[in-house]
Amino acid sequence: MVAKIGRGTNIYGALLYNHSKVLNNNGEILHLHHMKETADGNYTAMQLLTSFAPYLLANKNTEKTALHISLNPDPNDSISDEDYIKIAEEYMQKLGYGEQPYVVFKHTDIERTHIHIVSTTVDCKGIKIPDSFEKKKSMDICRELETKFNLSPAPEKQFFESSIPLNPVNFATGNIKAQIASIVRHLPKYYQFQSLGSYNALLSLFNITSEHIKKEYRGEIKEGLVYFATNENGNKVSNPFKSSLFGKQAGLQELRAHFDKSRANSASAKSSIIEVIQQAMQLNSNEMTFKDYLIQHGINTVIRRNEQERIYGITFIDHNTRNVFNGSQLGKQLSANVFQELFSSHDLKLNQNKIVQPIIINQTNSTNNTTTSDHLHPFFDFMVNLSNIDGFGFLESLLTGTFAEDPEEQAFEYQMKKKRKKRPT
Repeated sequence: MVAKIGRGTNIYGALLYNHSKVLNNNGEILHLHHMKETADGNYTAMQLLTSFAPYLLANKNTEKTALHISLNPDPNDSISDEDYIKIAEEYMQKLGYGEQPYVVFKHTDIERTHIHIVSTTVDCKGIKIPDSFEKKKSMDICRELETKFNLSPAPEKQFFESSIPLNPVNFATGNIKAQIASIVRHLPKYYQFQSLGSYNALLSLFNITSEHIKKEYRGEIKEGLVYFATNENGNKVSNPFKSSLFGKQAGLQELRAHFDKSRANSASAKSSIIEVIQQAMQLNSNEMTFKDYLIQHGINTVIRRNEQERIYGITFIDHNTRNVFNGSQLGKQLSANVFQELFSSHDLKLNQNKIVQPIIINQTNSTNNTTTSDHLHPFFDFMVNLSNIDGFGFLESLLTGTFAEDPEEQAFEYQMKKKRKKRPT
C-alpha cells in the first residue's frame, strides 16, 4: 500500500474535489470521525467544512491547514468497506491524527479503488500537530497494515528504495550527464505521454529539455534526439547530449513507440483529470491559485507563452494516473485559448479594482513569468513540497474572496467573518 500525504491552504477545495466524486457516483463517504453528522446521511462539501471551522478559527500561525491523504492498496487486493475504515482509523491514529476530525472517501472512478482522507493539520487549540519524520513513519505504518490486513506489498517499494536520484538537474553541482541519465532512463517506465511536446513538459519539471534533430547524411535524412540541462527559467545551460548516451529508451525511435502505446491507454485517465481541471477553473481564475489547486490534487501545469506573453500551449502532468496531456487533447474547453481568456479576465478585473481603490500587493505576477517549470513533486509525494506557491492561509483565502465563488462558501465566509471579529486581539 502506498500513502500520499499532501498539505495545502484550501481545505474546502479538497472536500469539494472528493465530494464531487460522490455526486458523480464515482465515490462514497465511508466514514466520519469526530465530524458533525446529518439526520439523512447526506452531505455537501460545505456541511463537511463546518466541522473543521473551530480548528481553523483557533489556528495560531499555521499556513497550510489542509491535510489530504490517499491510501492506495495494490489493485489486486480485495478490501471491504469495513476494512478500509479500520485501515484509515489505524493509519491516522499512528500518524498522530487520531483525535482530529476527518472524513474518509472511497474513490471508484478508476480500476484501482482507493481511499482519500481529508483532515486539518491544527488541533482544537490551533496548534500545529508535529510532523517530524512523517514520511518514514507513514511508510512504516503502511508496512504494518499490509501485514495486519494481508495486503500485497507496494509495487513501488523497490523503486523507492533504489538509488535513483529523481531530482531536478542542478547545473551548479556538475556531472550533468549522470544527472540527466538518471531521469531520462526511467521516466518512460512510469509516465504515459503522447508527443515530444508532452515529453518535454514532463522533462521541464526536472530542468531538462530535448530537441528533435534532422540532418542529411550521404543523401539520407537522419533523425535523432539531443538533451540539454536547463535553468529554472527553462533556458539551456549545458552542451547537448546525444540520446544514445542514455540508452535506447531515451532515443527517438523508442519514444515514438511509447507515444503510440500511451495514446492507446489514455482514455480511462482522461475523465478524472478533466473533472479536476474544470473544478479548478470554477474556483480559480488566477493562474497562481489555479496551479496551486491542481498541485494539491497531484497535477502539475506547464504553460508556454510567446514573446507577447500570450498562452499558446498548456500541458497537465497527472501524477495520480501518471499521464501527461496537452490541453487540446482533453477537449476544446481546455485549450490554450480558453486559459488565456480565463487568466486575462482575472488580470483585467484586478487592474480595474486597483484603479478604484489603489492597494499594494506583495505577490508574484505569474503572467510575466516565462518559466515553463514548476517545483518537482516526487513520485507519491507530489503534494508535500508547495514552497514555490505564494499561498494564503485558508481563512485569509475566504476573507479575501480568493475561493468565494460558490454560493455556499460565500455564506460560510460571512459567518467566519463575524466569528473572527469576536476573537480577542
